[in-house]
Amino acid sequence: MLIAKVVGTVVSTIKHPSLHRHKLLLVQPLHLPGQEDLADFIALDVAHAGIGDTVLVNQEGGGGRIVLQDEEAPVISLIVGVLDSVQVDGDGR
Repeated sequence: MLIAKVVGTVVSTIKHPSLHRHKLLLVQPLHLPGQEDLADFIALDVAHAGIGDTVLVNQEGGGGRIVLQDEEAPVISLIVGVLDSVQVDGDGR
């Protein structure tokens, strides 16, 4: 899992049937100073997130398929929660 910021929406006129009830959002992974800057990616939203929200993203396809209750769902990244706040210790752990 990782923490990310929702930076945009993705519009798709045609998508897999198991994805029809959910939004596709563009997320930007958050990182501490000195850590690698990861690329933005698309995540399926099951937590009702919106642009500007800080979210918890599960990046494991099996877990996503369990949440969607569809063994054939083509999903890897799934927004599973909207975070109210994040606190990091002074040493970054």
